[in-house]
Amino acid sequence: MEKLLIDDKTTKQTGPVECLGLTFPNDEERRKYFTEKLREHLQNPEFRKIEGFPIGTDEDILKLSDPPYYTACPNPFINDFIRHYGKPYNPKTDNYRREPFAADVSEGKNDPIYNAHSYHTKVPHKAIMRYILHYTEPGDIVFDGFCGTGMTGVAAQLCGDKRVVESLGYKVLDDGTILDEEGKPLSKLGSRRAVLNDLSPAATFIAYNYNTPVDAQEFEREAKQVLKKMEQDCGWMYETMHTDGKTKGKINYVVWSELLRCHQCNEENTYWELAVDPVTRYKKNITENILCKRCGSLDSYTKWERVFETYMDILLGHSLKRSKLVPVLINYSFGGKKLEKIPDAFDFLLLEKINQFPMPPNMPILPLPEGQNTKQPLVSSGVSHVHHFYIQRSLFAYSLAERCIAEGHVSLQNTLKYWLQSVGVGFTKLNRYLAASFSQVNRYLKGTLYIAPFIAEVSPVYSLTGKIKRLKNVFFLPSVKPSFIIETKSSTGNGVHESSIDYIFTDPPFGGNLMYSELNFIWEAWLKVFTNNKHEAIESKLQKKRLQEYQELMTRCFNEYYRILKAGRWMTVEFHNKKNSVWNAIQEALQQAGFVVADVRTLDKKQMTMKQMTTASAVKQDLIISAYKPNGGLEERFKLKAGTEDGVWDFVRTHLRQLPIFVKPKDGMAEIIAERLNYLLFDRMVAFHVQRGIIVPISAAEFYAGLEQRFPSRDDMYFLSEQISEYDKKRMTVKEMLQLQLFVTDEASAIQWLKQLLTKKPQTFQEIHPQFLKEIGGWQKYEKPLELMELLEQNFICYDGKGDVPSQIHSYLSTNYKELRNLPKDGPSLRDKANDRWYVPDPNKAQDLEKLREKALLKEFEEYKTFTGRKFKSFRLEAVRAGFKRAWQERDYQTIISVSKKIPENVLQEDQKLLMWYDQAVTRMGVD
Repeated sequence: MEKLLIDDKTTKQTGPVECLGLTFPNDEERRKYFTEKLREHLQNPEFRKIEGFPIGTDEDILKLSDPPYYTACPNPFINDFIRHYGKPYNPKTDNYRREPFAADVSEGKNDPIYNAHSYHTKVPHKAIMRYILHYTEPGDIVFDGFCGTGMTGVAAQLCGDKRVVESLGYKVLDDGTILDEEGKPLSKLGSRRAVLNDLSPAATFIAYNYNTPVDAQEFEREAKQVLKKMEQDCGWMYETMHTDGKTKGKINYVVWSELLRCHQCNEENTYWELAVDPVTRYKKNITENILCKRCGSLDSYTKWERVFETYMDILLGHSLKRSKLVPVLINYSFGGKKLEKIPDAFDFLLLEKINQFPMPPNMPILPLPEGQNTKQPLVSSGVSHVHHFYIQRSLFAYSLAERCIAEGHVSLQNTLKYWLQSVGVGFTKLNRYLAASFSQVNRYLKGTLYIAPFIAEVSPVYSLTGKIKRLKNVFFLPSVKPSFIIETKSSTGNGVHESSIDYIFTDPPFGGNLMYSELNFIWEAWLKVFTNNKHEAIESKLQKKRLQEYQELMTRCFNEYYRILKAGRWMTVEFHNKKNSVWNAIQEALQQAGFVVADVRTLDKKQMTMKQMTTASAVKQDLIISAYKPNGGLEERFKLKAGTEDGVWDFVRTHLRQLPIFVKPKDGMAEIIAERLNYLLFDRMVAFHVQRGIIVPISAAEFYAGLEQRFPSRDDMYFLSEQISEYDKKRMTVKEMLQLQLFVTDEASAIQWLKQLLTKKPQTFQEIHPQFLKEIGGWQKYEKPLELMELLEQNFICYDGKGDVPSQIHSYLSTNYKELRNLPKDGPSLRDKANDRWYVPDPNKAQDLEKLREKALLKEFEEYKTFTGRKFKSFRLEAVRAGFKRAWQERDYQTIISVSKKIPENVLQEDQKLLMWYDQAVTRMGVD
């Protein structure tokens, strides 16, 4: 694979070192100085009260940290970093202007940087680079409060690498100007600075190593020294007798199998013998019946019992039960070839000897925290402590590697720990044997602590040697000086100065997708610094965090993001979750914090996660939310105009200026920009008012009429006057518009579907009805069924054959029927053809219809207020929305809360509008 990083692999600085405006004789002196400063902070009790402060001793935190660039705790040097490198925000002189990045992104994961560590989730750094290049300039400060492995930092630094930038399809001119795929100026070549934060010490440790320049040759030399030392001390543990019975080979990996007991005759068999094809080594489908070789019974896998054994845990000092495992296959190297054999007497004697060998003192003997994932290995295999995840030989080897690294030079300790940790989980019983895989390294099921029936116990040489070669390609970045700063704490807490960040890219946890603190526990057990999960933004029954608590935590995080981001700047939120309720929780959290959503796109990582592949309803592509912090001018003006029509149109003008004007065509078709449609503009305007506690001064119909009067429209989208010429010019390059696909699931979507249908072609009830019946198959069970005629009468107008034919119907008929062209609007044949056709009313007539419809909706809402049952089984969602809006205008928050309790929880959480009114009512009432 082509290398896209710099050729000069030597990044070690031997002379004076400059750091945050201070100069030191060398890097070691820099580290000593800032370590003592960090020690002083750690001795301050108030410092340890910062939200999300990790669990660990001062010495373990200091040992893991490399201040000021990285601290395994809150970083007290972050604002020094920003003051030194950042650009102060001045609203009077600030002229920043960007549209949202309005293009779907597709970036694969088969990149040496991406694959350097097998963390649970990562966004490809090349995908993030596209956003950073679009929104920032060289030297700008980029923030990621859920940094994970630090891909945002890697992306920020690589914006200064010409070859990497050009690998995205861009062109870099001699003066550093970057041109996009269409040859238009996009940005300037140059590294950006990154401020990274995560709650997990395991994550920030990985992020630090991903972003730190390393002398690749020195790393290789030291890593090989560690392997040499390990070979001297424990190489004998990985020997096996060759088939000649005289000479020995070196073990690559050993396959272990669990034992199963036949429920008919109690015969114990290895699962390997029962369920694996001896030729292909592929496991049979567990739905197939398994034959007992002793009694001949044929039963499904679920009827066979897993065999447990009682053993003495010397480290804990008492006996325990565990799933019984036996070695069934050995893969070893001999004479330059890889061979396989069945374990023999030599191998079993060797295992007995190892089991009697004294264990090293530095291993973590820690109970697993109670959790959703941590109960899996306990139930299935009797694993209750960290050391139970290891075959004894692996535990000895891994402990020895940790000790060898700790005895080495301090400047490379974290780098070597990262190298070891990158394959660390692959040393445990979580490492599945996969016959189809070329390598058995790191073959664990991500996002779980699942122990499979077959385990591949790998040797240090087999798993770590190849990793040295791969890491050499990714252990150096364009800058000798680190261009990042990392801290470990919750994103809910204050730290960064207000209005100091130029751009935010973040990939937060989404609901209950992953239990990060549980999954990271094995890594953190060796690091000796642990996640404080009190502020972990997840859904978890054991942590007593429902969707509501998750949303509250995310709102607090986004509040902090809003505070530190400069006005008028952008935040990109990467989202992956199959639940609408979590999607709505994220959007509501964004709005509550003050952000305004301007665009939603997709990010295709090309390779899917296990849940995406195995779950039919799972979202196959991630979503990218582009949201902005309104500039100070709008906020100041809104304070003066709040609750007036002028305030409404000031917001709309500002919002339209932030939206994309034209999106790159797909397959020769232009895309409708959803945020420019009238009903979404109305929703954004309402949300902007509600989140600021201001009464919405106009109705939907008045808003739509005002849009028509004030802003030019094209293809049902609205623009500023200065934007329309650009849109028209680009629109001429395509023939058709790619219409938004509407799915009819409730009254609101049915109205939008009818509007789209009748705008193209005014039709009679008889023509509409069969089409409507085809569309309502997905009607929500809780949504009160409505007749088509009721929907038409409340939202559209039917021409009765009297007077002039309405312009909309006249335009359609004269365009599609030759004999009706050039006829007067009151012509008999034209009126006859137009009779009984339903059409979309113009904004002025729509206001009258809306008043009548709102009256009917509020009448129905009155019935819901007096409903005495526990929960509604079927109700009219639009009536509840109308009722909540009226109650909000009247500051009757109690009505919103009381009716919300009668709505099924999943419906409330999955409807963004109801959720907005409810959350605001709860906030105003101070209800828990």
